Amino acid sequence: MRNSSEQRALRHYRLRGYRILGTNVWTGGYELDLVVRRGRALAFVEVKSKSGDRVGDPLEMVGPEKQRRLRQAAESWLAAHPEAAALEARFDVVAVRGSRLECLKQAF
Repeated sequence: MRNSSEQRALRHYRLRGYRILGTNVWTGGYELDLVVRRGRALAFVEVKSKSGDRVGDPLEMVGPEKQRRLRQAAESWLAAHPEAAALEARFDVVAVRGSRLECLKQAF
């Protein structure tokens, strides 16, 4: 885990009964912040944080190019883990704004 925002996101999923399958996973030339699973649900999680009064929102940081990279990384991860092929995969974005954490499931 690289930063406190990712640690908070990991804790958020763990407290909700998810198993952590990977953190900061490099695959297909791109990074997946978290790979988590609960039951048949598999989530590839991108964690974004914002501190201070900069313009913009963490959720806005996951634009079309970032989504493309995350999809490519997820496809590579799934190819390396054929046992996960039958799971229902989704992409979540966790936004950390100061002390608040917002999890947007099926973000794209």
